[in-house]
Amino acid sequence: MRNSTILAILLGTLVVGCSSNDTTEVIWGWYVIDPRTQQGWNNIIFLVNGFSATIRLSVVAAVLSMIIGLIVVLPGLSDNRWVRLPSRVYVEFIRSVPLLPMLLWVFYGFPFLLKSMGINIPIEPFWGAVITLCISDSAFTSEIYRAGIQSIEKGQTEAAKTVGLNYYQTMLYVVLPQALRRILPALANQFIYIVKMSAFAYVIGMQELTKRAFELNSNEYRALEIYTFLIFEYLVLVLVISFFVRWLERRMGSDQRS
Repeated sequence: MRNSTILAILLGTLVVGCSSNDTTEVIWGWYVIDPRTQQGWNNIIFLVNGFSATIRLSVVAAVLSMIIGLIVVLPGLSDNRWVRLPSRVYVEFIRSVPLLPMLLWVFYGFPFLLKSMGINIPIEPFWGAVITLCISDSAFTSEIYRAGIQSIEKGQTEAAKTVGLNYYQTMLYVVLPQALRRILPALANQFIYIVKMSAFAYVIGMQELTKRAFELNSNEYRALEIYTFLIFEYLVLVLVISFFVRWLERRMGSDQRS
């Protein structure tokens, strides 16, 4: 209900703005995204074409983040402190580095480092953003996995040992399927976080939603109207993701108490 109200308010704002009189248009300039005019329609098409890049970037980064997070967390749960140490160092270090400086380092600095080692591999904006997002998010995903795994009763892991399962088999067949059900809402929040943080990819030239809005504003000089539309785009995207996640939670029973 609340999501519908937010959408209604935003849509009302856009409709009222686009239908304002000539005097108001001089002040607000909603004509730049007015679908009734050829210019406005072309601008809208230009802006929404950034959806594919944003979605592709977010999905690839989220999948890689979950894989890396799982690889990081399993040694981190070991009883051996020396096995746990690399995992803890990785998590604490990555969580301490802001996303934007990491993105700039990966895109501009890392190729330089590779070149000094005799490896001449340029990094495209898409892969620079993917690498940054998946590494940055993997530290948080690792902690989500850890919380979920530790919430499973110890009796189940002990029972798995009695039937001959080793540590990794116990995790794969006994613990993780139950933990995944419990941490699904938290993983969904991390995916939404990745979607929003993907906006930083505009600084390295990736043609996603924010980059297209920035370029259009450079031509039209209508920041209020264009960036309002940009916010509306992200809002729609996040609401669609939230709807799908709620459906998935109901299917998996994640919305019920264990």
